[in-house]
Amino acid sequence: MTAGWRRPSLLPLGLVAVAVIIIVAGGTIRILDAGESCPDWPKCFGTWTFDVSEQEQLQWWEDNPEATEDTRGAGYTYTTLEIFSEWVHRLLVGLVAVPILINALWMHRLRKTYGTRVRNTAALAGVLLVLQAGVGALTVIYDNRDWTVALHLCMATIWTSTLLHQYIAMRKVEGVPWGMFSTSGGFLARHRARTDAFAASVLVLLALGAWVSSTAPGAQYNQACSIGFPDGWPACRGQLLPTVDHTGVLVQMVHRMGALVVGLLLVLGGARIRTASRAAGEPMALHRAVDITAGLWMANLLVGAGYIVFADADGFPEGLSLLHLVLGVTAAVVAISVTMMSRLVSPVDGGGESE
Repeated sequence: MTAGWRRPSLLPLGLVAVAVIIIVAGGTIRILDAGESCPDWPKCFGTWTFDVSEQEQLQWWEDNPEATEDTRGAGYTYTTLEIFSEWVHRLLVGLVAVPILINALWMHRLRKTYGTRVRNTAALAGVLLVLQAGVGALTVIYDNRDWTVALHLCMATIWTSTLLHQYIAMRKVEGVPWGMFSTSGGFLARHRARTDAFAASVLVLLALGAWVSSTAPGAQYNQACSIGFPDGWPACRGQLLPTVDHTGVLVQMVHRMGALVVGLLLVLGGARIRTASRAAGEPMALHRAVDITAGLWMANLLVGAGYIVFADADGFPEGLSLLHLVLGVTAAVVAISVTMMSRLVSPVDGGGESE
């Protein structure tokens, strides 16, 4: 195997880093509330640049009366920074297509060394990027409707997880001595339903979080429960069990209660896996990975609470919003990677019971 910086596995790892940058760029668009700053796709106000003056923006709207009106109303214009945030996000997605293609072709060439799983995972990453670009176009067409924002974020998370899984699978072939690969396949298989459930739950809650953050017309779900302590959090409109007279309140409460339940399940699930690992004499890698997910999740609960508590009449602390997004995506990627990583171990009997 090639050692050091020339390892082929560094390519998908580098792509994971790029994927994270793209997700952060998308979060920055949310902070700037610039999701509609480029009303057409793939161009931006009919051009390929971000330097579009207010007069040029108004002229574009006049020349394109069939375009869906900005949710802020006719005559609204964006700053160069707001347009740039959307433009650079699209640019990054376009540029990453080149190394994604190289990755797929290279893994096909190296399939005898790394196997068909790696080759197929690299190809899947390419397909997911194309689909993600399509979903990005949907967010523009439907003016950042809540469901398009949630779908866009989930697709980005799955795409990132796919690239990370490729990296992990390649490292296994390269002989890295990670504890998960020393765990018996039978033990991992008996806990797979649990780790699958963790991954699915975290991804669903991530989608709900994107829904809560929606600022589509009539939404403003992030403001539905008021702000400050304790009326905004831990209460909602001053009540622990508020009257659900607004969709935003329902979405907020489902997201909050779901986040607490998932956090509790991660903590308890990690404890059960730890007990089973000790009883079976298995490496502690699986429970540690679940504990990392739980730690990220609990930290994100606090960040989410801070986003509400520290909000005031001037607005929300958008830096916490970006941190909330990054921690949520990281927790989801780790959870998905844990359950996918367990599938890399040969299903040989051994290990202890799952309870």
